Amino acid sequence: MRFHYTFQKVVDLKGNEKTQAEWMLSSALGELQAQERSLEELTAQRSTLMQSLQQAAEQKTPMAKLREMQDYVDYLDHCIARKHLDISRAHLEVRHKQDQLSTKVLDEKVWLKARDKAQTAFQQSMILREQNELDEIATVRFAMKSL
Repeated sequence: MRFHYTFQKVVDLKGNEKTQAEWMLSSALGELQAQERSLEELTAQRSTLMQSLQQAAEQKTPMAKLREMQDYVDYLDHCIARKHLDISRAHLEVRHKQDQLSTKVLDEKVWLKARDKAQTAFQQSMILREQNELDEIATVRFAMKSL
């Protein structure tokens, strides 16, 4: 006789939910990394522009050109500030997904443990049944010999 767990579909569902939570966390981490790379690019762009602005100021560049470059630096500063907010949101999303994954992992462990307990109980009952059958066979043999 084979072990059949009544709630196996629930165990499978919990495993699938955990896998989906892992994918969601992976996606959130990917988004966070993309936001951080974008911030690095903006910061590098600003640094390069500041060096260009410094050189332009030293080379008697027209004031309109300097003003245009400074406006672009201000725009990059605004973009960098927004990117910091995006990164903060991405960090919150990663923490949220980590919490969800932890919940799913715990839920799956509970169901797996319940299945393991049921399987252990089934195996013990099978061992007991086999032992009872063997005892019965031994009793019948003993009775047959005494006749």
